[in-house]
Amino acid sequence: MEDVEDLERGRLYCPKCKTVVEDPLVCGDCAAIICRRCGAPLEEIDNLGVG
Repeated sequence: MEDVEDLERGRLYCPKCKTVVEDPLVCGDCAAIICRRCGAPLEEIDNLGVG
């Protein structure tokens, strides 16, 4: 389960809040990982090409 590992490492980024999200939510219907503040879908930092 790669998603669980990313949640534990805090390697998720919210493009709307423009910050790393260490406490994301997981949608109960579709299992999407979303930002707790704004509800936007999160992206893996490794896929952004930043840093």
